[in-house]
Amino acid sequence: MQDLDTREWLLTNGLGSFASGTVSDARTRTYHGWLFAATNPPSGRTLLLSHLEASLEVLGSVVALGTNIWVNGQIERTGYERLRSFDINPVPKWMWGQDNWQLTRQLVMPYGLVGIGEQRGKGAEEELLTNSNAPTQFCHRILIHYRYEGSDKAILRLRLLIAERDFHHQQREKTSPELQFSQLLGQHQVCLQARKAENFGIPWHLRWTQGNYQPDAVWYWDYRFPEETKRGLGDKEDLYSPGYLTVTLKPGDTVTLEARVGFPDPALSVLTSEIFAEAVEAEQERLSQIFGWSGGGGGAEGQRGKGIISNARCPMPHTQSKIWQQLLKASDRFIVYRASIPGPTVIAGYHWFNDWGRDTLIALPGLMLVPQRFDLAKELLRAFGHYCRQGLIPNAFPDVDSEPFYNTIDVPLWWIETLGLYLEATQDWQFLAEQFPLVQQIHKAFVGGTRYNIQADATDGLIGWDARGVALTWMDVVIGANPVTPRLGKPVEINALWYSALCWLSQWAERLSDLEFGEPARLSKQAYRYAQQAEQVKNSLQQFWNPQLGYLYDTIEPDDRRNFQIRPNAVLALSFHHCGFSEQQGCQILDLAASSLLTPYGLRSLDPGDLEYKGKYEGNQEERDRAYHQGSVWVWLIGPFIRAWQRFYPQQSLPFDWQPLLDHFLSDACIGSISEIFDGDPPHLPRGAIAQAWSVAEVIRHIK
Repeated sequence: MQDLDTREWLLTNGLGSFASGTVSDARTRTYHGWLFAATNPPSGRTLLLSHLEASLEVLGSVVALGTNIWVNGQIERTGYERLRSFDINPVPKWMWGQDNWQLTRQLVMPYGLVGIGEQRGKGAEEELLTNSNAPTQFCHRILIHYRYEGSDKAILRLRLLIAERDFHHQQREKTSPELQFSQLLGQHQVCLQARKAENFGIPWHLRWTQGNYQPDAVWYWDYRFPEETKRGLGDKEDLYSPGYLTVTLKPGDTVTLEARVGFPDPALSVLTSEIFAEAVEAEQERLSQIFGWSGGGGGAEGQRGKGIISNARCPMPHTQSKIWQQLLKASDRFIVYRASIPGPTVIAGYHWFNDWGRDTLIALPGLMLVPQRFDLAKELLRAFGHYCRQGLIPNAFPDVDSEPFYNTIDVPLWWIETLGLYLEATQDWQFLAEQFPLVQQIHKAFVGGTRYNIQADATDGLIGWDARGVALTWMDVVIGANPVTPRLGKPVEINALWYSALCWLSQWAERLSDLEFGEPARLSKQAYRYAQQAEQVKNSLQQFWNPQLGYLYDTIEPDDRRNFQIRPNAVLALSFHHCGFSEQQGCQILDLAASSLLTPYGLRSLDPGDLEYKGKYEGNQEERDRAYHQGSVWVWLIGPFIRAWQRFYPQQSLPFDWQPLLDHFLSDACIGSISEIFDGDPPHLPRGAIAQAWSVAEVIRHIK
């Protein structure tokens, strides 16, 4: 295993579907496969096509090109031993070879939200994402392209390995005897569908440009996923093979395959090898239209994930860099369509996260405001506001016929903060007028009280909460019925957000009064009252100041005790648009945070000197959960640290070197994306989700 290159790659389609695997081509996770289709976008992700197991026969000698890991400990590595190169740009590309031949394989997952009538041009994608009346259809597919070069004719055999299972689980033939697969062979295509007892699975089909398909049903038992072994989760899989394709190739020949959800459609154009190149070009053009790139945008050649992009126009307020377009490309993977809204949302991370309210709002400035995707930002803010109940905004959008999850204290405050940043960027005062009643509703609920005993303290104006068995802040792990970091009472960053929200309210009421939206006199009086309340909260924020430590208490607990752990929430409290702490306090906080929490990859969630600190995020589910917010480094926290540093140390350079994080982005873990967390202890190994929205977003927001 140590010799295999297990760095990962990721393709997405804007609907929640994805394909993923490793450079070595070995599947090391439950989440590795070529077509995970989001049947209820972005949910219902189901593995249909795991992969094609390839072998090549040249001059009577057969070479297996697969790399597999088996339960018995054996590693079939013949494919990896013949792997000569791997590129990531513009799409994943493997090249296997020996002295007298080479075979390349490329994969592309076309964008899946399709306008009926093939809507084209600048703004077309945003129109599809944001206009619920736009005629659209969903398309979940992946294209696979092989090219052979050599001195002699070759025979390529491609065996289908398929499944029908939820993306979190494994398929086991031995424990699911009722699982069967049917296949219907047609001209250059085969239609496949699973059946469990009387329930039919998702129909899909594979088609190809040339070759002869031979039905040959067989199970392949006992694949092992070593990454799941490390995580204490199910790590064994059985894959079904309905048959194999045989293709005779002369030097320079190609074969293209397409796996596509749904029954075969006679109206589809005939599959040709040119379709693959057209799909790659279409994706480049789509990104070019979104981000204002000239030419192909992001299609430069790269080696081992270290692609270089040059000579491209970038209208963003950032200096150009070799990785800027790659960062923007990475950001687009998280923006998906949710059918139940219908409208845009943000996948928090791949592979296993869905869309989460807090993550979305924190990531929105980097994913949408910096790249000037203002229509998406506006529609997303509107969608979140639509689901506001009792002053709370859900942390998860509902699927069809299900209820949202209102299990946070901070999401409505993040919504106000993010709305403020959107308005600062766009000056869209008409949207403010539309949303201001909702802003007032949130304010009224927080002052008067809402779920989980969330309410402003009548004596000091600070926000507190008291509900056992839940965790309502971003440090939200619960094991059984016991939160790991409960943070009951008055959390520091919540009250810093509350202060910023009150400042926004006062500012907006005054603005709407000046613009004569509503009743100017009434709005002016409201602005004054909000300002008074903000001043009270600003004064009360001093209760969090710990003069002995020169830092902020993390929480003021319901019994008025102070939690004096050194956590990054104090840095968060300095980073919002309106800050209620003095320059001297800000500098002291940042000095201590820089010495105890700052790493090359973000901020630790707890000071290493704390008795509760856990420096490695490893082990089974419970062990990892206990380390999640007790020392693990969170990449997204580098953004708040930078904003706070630039506020309180405007003339000093950052005490942070971007290079390790950029090296990670270019060539580590998931090549071309940024991990969710890292170990708190050196060497700070990447952990958690391999591609995290707010990690990428905060780098985009601040990289210069």
